[in-house]
Parts: sequence; structure tokens; C-alpha cells
Amino acid sequence: MTYAQLCLLPDDRKRHELIDGELIMTPAPTPKHQRIAGELFSLLLEYVKANALGEVYIAPVDVVFDDHTVLEPDLLFISQARRGIVGEDAIHGAPELVVEVLSPSTFYHDLRRKMTAYSQFGVQEYWIVDPEKQTVELYGRGAEELQLTRRFSSEETLESSLLPGFRLAVNSNF
Repeated sequence: MTYAQLCLLPDDRKRHELIDGELIMTPAPTPKHQRIAGELFSLLLEYVKANALGEVYIAPVDVVFDDHTVLEPDLLFISQARRGIVGEDAIHGAPELVVEVLSPSTFYHDLRRKMTAYSQFGVQEYWIVDPEKQTVELYGRGAEELQLTRRFSSEETLESSLLPGFRLAVNSNF
């Protein structure tokens, strides 16, 4: 399937993504998932706006990596320098930061398939928020791929080299 074909699907309560042309559908997120994603969005948006760093988006928004790989991250950040990838219909290229909040129905998809795509297409930083373990894993760009930089437990404060000065008390999201 291509992005043009994906755009022809009817709107429903499922999220539609493409990985290597394969259509992946997942149910709408749970209220807990949305509460966590909303809190993170609010904190990131406030920081990014206050520092005029770029733009923050929350799902659903298509990120078109190529004609056969289109994902809907829970949250994403695009710097001022790369605002040109923001189109009227979708984001066309790799955001600097992608955040996924794990759900039972998307666990494998987020940890394996989406991470592989984010790594392949040049995402600089990937946060995996695990509500069950109350952790945030931060993956940063290594020489060729995303690599686990650090796992933050609920008692710790996440800091990102991508967003200098941004501090996230991990337990505040759960």
C-alpha cells in the first residue's frame, strides 16, 4: 500500500499506519494513554514555545517517511531549522524527536517495528514511555541507528541533549 492509498481509507476509530507498504491498524488509545500523552504534550509545548525551538505535535498526524512508510507517533518535535518538512496534509520527513506511550495493543509495534523505522529514517531521539513499568527509555542517534541512551525510573528526571534545559520528572506523568 502507498500513502496515496492510505489517504483513501475511511475515517474510523482506528489508527492507520504503513510500514514497508503493510497496513497496520490499531484501536483508539485508552484514556490513560491519552492522559499521559496529553501531559507530555503540554510540558513539551510549553518548553518549546518559551524557547522558540520549533513545533510540537500530538497524534493523530501522519509522518510520511517515504511512500510506503507512514507512522503516527504519539508526540513529535520538529526544530525551527526543519520546519520545512511540515506540510498541509502531513509531516514529510523525520522529526528530531518522537515519543511513543506504550499500550498493550501497540507494545510490540512501538518497540520493534516503529523503532526500526524511526532509526532507518533518521529520527534523532526516541522516547518510549511505559505506563506499567513507570519508566521512560531514551534512545539517541548513534553512528548509524538509535541506541538506548538511558532508562529513567519513576524517581528520576529525564534530561535530553536534544532539548537542553528541558527536565521531566518521570513520576509526574504516571
